[in-house]
Amino acid sequence: MNSPPSISNKLFYGWIILGVSTLALVVSNGLTIGGIPVFYNEISKSLIEKGAVTTQKAPQVIGNAASLTILLAGVFAFAVGWLIQRFSLRALMCVGAVLLGSTLIFYSRATQPVHVYISHTIFGLTLGFVGVMVNTILVSRWFKQKRGTALGILLTGTSIGGVLIPRIANPFIVGYGWRTAMIVVSLLIWVVLLPAIILFVRERPEDMGLTPDGAPQTENILPNAPFTGMTLSEALSLPLFWVFSICAACLFYPIFVTSQQFILYLQTPRIGMSQTTASYAQSGLFACSLGGKFLFGWLSDRLPPTRVFLGCCLLMFAATLVLLNLNPITAFFFLSLFGLGYGGTFVLLQLLSVEYFGLKEAGKIIGAITIIETIGASFGTALTGKLATASDGDYSTAFFGVIIATGIALLMTVMVNLIYKPKTASA
Repeated sequence: MNSPPSISNKLFYGWIILGVSTLALVVSNGLTIGGIPVFYNEISKSLIEKGAVTTQKAPQVIGNAASLTILLAGVFAFAVGWLIQRFSLRALMCVGAVLLGSTLIFYSRATQPVHVYISHTIFGLTLGFVGVMVNTILVSRWFKQKRGTALGILLTGTSIGGVLIPRIANPFIVGYGWRTAMIVVSLLIWVVLLPAIILFVRERPEDMGLTPDGAPQTENILPNAPFTGMTLSEALSLPLFWVFSICAACLFYPIFVTSQQFILYLQTPRIGMSQTTASYAQSGLFACSLGGKFLFGWLSDRLPPTRVFLGCCLLMFAATLVLLNLNPITAFFFLSLFGLGYGGTFVLLQLLSVEYFGLKEAGKIIGAITIIETIGASFGTALTGKLATASDGDYSTAFFGVIIATGIALLMTVMVNLIYKPKTASA
């Protein structure tokens, strides 16, 4: 089981790992975060028609459900960070894939808000097993000098999922209903993702007699050699950890509110977009973030990553000012700039977590940071849904929170730049 499939010696196996990990994020994040909002409007209508929820309460149900996924993804990521010390990454990813496919089938039968909440709870669990943290650690093991570029490519998977899932699901939603559409997209797990994980994922290059980045071997390679970096307790004692984590929380507030609920804002009478046009706008957000992830990941291998991080946050904040005068035209302008900046910050948060604290206990440390950042995300999504409900479904006031949170994140990023000294930790 430890020998890989036959691959040309000219191709560094890390690129195969990167391909499978990117696919994992396309499917897992696309079906739980990036692409799932295309279902929300029809799910809300279904619950209202069945008398399970009132029209006024429907936005709050969706907001609470989305916040459950985000918050519990952080909690479960922390738990999985400890499991990484005991189980292989491939085994954990397989568990996550099976859970996700099964949950989508369950979700397709939802008739009550509790069914929606259960589904989004398990979504959070699956992201702990097969989401960003596990794949960031896997790819970081295979790349070092090219880590920024590799993680930039990896995290385009979350954007590609946000682009593709609405495009795949929307015709089935329109033609056959959201329940059938949800079962159809679950086939991406059973037919594509799960077999790819089983066949191709390998833990680290040393186990195959290779070195990170495919660099020439300069010394004996020891399988299962310990990783370098900090322990969780060492990281927790540093001001850098807390400033960086709070910055992440302030960034995830606007990122997840926009990715989860902006599509609903676009379909309100104030903006007036149709389901189809709004789904294109949703895809546009993730298309722009895809470009941001690749561009800023590439730049972080050539410029100080902490400075690149600051530039991404500045771009995000500038984009949120467009929300002060939102209409169908400026909405696309906001999504373009915001998507570009958010894509970059998403990559840099993962990269800097490894750069600052190393790989020794990366699962535990990234899991701890993930809990903090998802608290910000879940608070933002829940608050936005609550404010929209209080305004009879109007999201205009609720989205002022996005401007405020992004501004605070920018200030925290400046603090990170002032605190961090290069080579604080080895990765």
